[in-house]
Amino acid sequence: MCETAPVASPAARDRDRGLCDKPAGVAVLELLATMEEARQGDRREGILLRQSRGWFSVAGMGQEGVAALAYALRDDDIVFPYYRDRALCLARGLTTYDMALAFFAASESSSGGRQMPGHYGSASRRLFSVATPTASQCLPAAGAAWAARMERSDRIVICCVGDAAIRQGEYYEAVAFAVQENLPLILVIEDNGYGISTATAAHHPYRLGVLGGDYVIRADGRDVDAVYAAAETAVARARSGSGPSVLWFEMDRLCPHTSSDDHRVYRSEQDIAAMAERDPIDLLSRRAIAEGILAEDAWQALKEQIACSVERDYERASSAAKPEPVEAETNLYCADPIIPPLPDALTTALASEGSCTIVQAVTRTLAEALARDPRVIMFGEDIEDPKGGVFGLTRGLSTAYPARVVNSPLAEATIVGLAVGLSAQGWKPVFELQFVDFAGPAFSQITNQAATLRWRTNGDQACPMVILAPCGAYLPGGGIWHSQTNEGIWAHVPGLRICIPSAPADAAEMLWTAMHMGDPVLYLIPKHLFRRRMPIAEMPVCTPGRAVMRRAGDDVTLVTWGNCTELALECAERSAKEGVSVEVLDLRWLSPCDWDGIAGSLARTGRLIVLHEDSRTGGFGDTIVAEMTSRVQRWDLFLAPPQIVARRDVPVPFAPVLEYGVLPDAEGVMRAIHEVMG
Repeated sequence: MCETAPVASPAARDRDRGLCDKPAGVAVLELLATMEEARQGDRREGILLRQSRGWFSVAGMGQEGVAALAYALRDDDIVFPYYRDRALCLARGLTTYDMALAFFAASESSSGGRQMPGHYGSASRRLFSVATPTASQCLPAAGAAWAARMERSDRIVICCVGDAAIRQGEYYEAVAFAVQENLPLILVIEDNGYGISTATAAHHPYRLGVLGGDYVIRADGRDVDAVYAAAETAVARARSGSGPSVLWFEMDRLCPHTSSDDHRVYRSEQDIAAMAERDPIDLLSRRAIAEGILAEDAWQALKEQIACSVERDYERASSAAKPEPVEAETNLYCADPIIPPLPDALTTALASEGSCTIVQAVTRTLAEALARDPRVIMFGEDIEDPKGGVFGLTRGLSTAYPARVVNSPLAEATIVGLAVGLSAQGWKPVFELQFVDFAGPAFSQITNQAATLRWRTNGDQACPMVILAPCGAYLPGGGIWHSQTNEGIWAHVPGLRICIPSAPADAAEMLWTAMHMGDPVLYLIPKHLFRRRMPIAEMPVCTPGRAVMRRAGDDVTLVTWGNCTELALECAERSAKEGVSVEVLDLRWLSPCDWDGIAGSLARTGRLIVLHEDSRTGGFGDTIVAEMTSRVQRWDLFLAPPQIVARRDVPVPFAPVLEYGVLPDAEGVMRAIHEVMG
């Protein structure tokens, strides 16, 4: 063990965030120490792995020069790092001990042991949590920059990405939106020439001439002066309102991709040796020595100090408490959301008419939210007037709130990714996908960013937001791409809330609740019931996760939601004429789900049928049946095997006769009722 006095960490050093604001020697020594500290952290993790004292490591050796970016930033600027940015994160205030805790997956680490090492994040230091899927941080970064522009703040956003990742479509979408909206966003390409083992030169969109523009600044990322100069230019451009920049830094990855890789398999000895000659730490230290800023023996002593300090931090972290298994389930959702009651103006307006449609209820709720909270913002395809959305959900809203009800490009990943970044900055996005069928391009943003942010940061960061998505069939002519519900897919995603109203009063209450839950909520709107005028006797209380009994019964519990509530009530009426009393339970929320409500109804009837228009295999009905039958106390309630009535396992066809042939129908529901009644 080292006994040398530890060197001060970057977080403890007194610096003014600017190389140009300090004597040159002080700034160079400070930056050099930060880079060396990052290097020693990478080396220490390599040693620990060889000692079988860790599981995984991802290093940034050779890319430490990006730490110079931090000196061009203010504390209120936001950084979206990627997993090789140890040096940059040290320069922004994280400590080696923070990183050591992450390496050992300690309970007190920033993620509570949930994230792999190298996945940095800290709300207090304005570091957005790293997610592994490459380039997935780019659209949230654009969202954060959009927030800054709308707030008329001069803070900026920096987003770092590897060169292989810039072939991801989400990187292009972020660039396109940043240019379109003139955002204060700086995208930093750390071009080390490789995507794991694949050389990227032949794939690089800037080398191919596919992307470019006068906002692209190319520099040698091994030279900290070049890095800082490029950053200074881009930061000045962004702060002045002149728009985004792309900083393209060419550098070397002096190490394998991760601890699971060996770059000697695909790189020659000559190539590796040549890279070592371009080591940015060696380049900077030699310059400091040549300029008389640092003596050779002082540099060796400083390196030893840093190495010993890093070793001590890792040894201390190795004995930190490990998380208990039960901790994995905490901070998945907002534990205690504050959900205010529906505004009197809204309840009065809806109730006074005696009846309305789901579309009208949604529009009025959105209007009330926009009027009450300037942080509410809407974004989606064709949502501005005069169209007001393909279903008229936002009609009149962009006229009243032109800056906060805005048309999006035809890019679903952009819609959801921007919402993630905006919500993380305190905005309240209520963004629309035209049809849930088109959510595929946004799947990564929903599942990897929105649904995991609170959990992967152990509650340090979150992105409350609402995604409006019309869904469902029973409208002839929709075909395969306009008729799905897919709630079985989305219910599989931990961290995502899901609701489906089937009546106007519920639509208003559930939307208001969704906007205040503190979590990402997928708000599915059943198109078949969109324009059905329904009575409003009274407005329900805001109760997320509470099912509603649409019809009382004694013999059969029929659980359903969305479009199928109409079919369920029809079949309950038919069954009553046959002497069978069917209780219809409208689930409304799939996450959180009212398991107690279902069990309570089952205790009265002893028979269970689940009806949904999603496909049969893997549908949410499977989950309900499994939950109800897997506990002894519930199993004993059953008087007959539970039944599921759902769409056949085929897509929804275009021809009406085919569409209705694959969807759940009255005959299928009646057969299930007869089956459970014996």
